[in-house]
Amino acid sequence: MDAIEIDGVDLRGYLTWSAIDLVAASTGQMSKRYGYVYVDCDDEGHGSLKRYPKKSFYWYQKVIASNGENL
Repeated sequence: MDAIEIDGVDLRGYLTWSAIDLVAASTGQMSKRYGYVYVDCDDEGHGSLKRYPKKSFYWYQKVIASNGENL
């Protein structure tokens, strides 16, 4: 928000990287988690594979609902 208000950055859009935790394509690693939905799975493929919203999920939900006014 400071970049827009203070520095005058012309921000016209925002795109999230991924909705769910990414699996590294070359290694199958789940230990590096980037999405806003947690997937219950480890690097060995163990887990329930259930999905749980992270804090960032709720943040992004507010961003969408406010059309970007609530960052």
